[in-house]
Amino acid sequence: MPTAIRTAHAPAAVGPYSQGVSTGEGSGSLVFVSGQVALDPATGALVDGGVQAQAEQALTNVGAILAEAGLGMDDVVKTTVLLADIADFAAVNEVYARFFTGGVLPARAAFGVAALPLGAEVEIEAIAVRP
Repeated sequence: MPTAIRTAHAPAAVGPYSQGVSTGEGSGSLVFVSGQVALDPATGALVDGGVQAQAEQALTNVGAILAEAGLGMDDVVKTTVLLADIADFAAVNEVYARFFTGGVLPARAAFGVAALPLGAEVEIEAIAVRP
């Protein structure tokens, strides 16, 4: 039975969805982290500072949801990166590389999209597996 993951250390969902969902507690079960934009969980506002600052906050939010599930960035097996401007790919990659440093990096897809929620410049979702 799936269970919702909720933490005050990441922004609350801004719609009818969960911050994350776990398929179980055993080895091999999956944790799906909903797309995270650069909302500061303390203020509920988008962080200032451009796409790199937004990528940093989005990945920090992903990490907080994973931590609530007892996991870390090294447990991530797949991410999706959505960019309001695909020209920001290299800038976001610089930040992304600081968060994913394990021996096996997650599979990833990156897309340029017409717009993101709340005017964000980047949104990142993740799938992790329990060891």
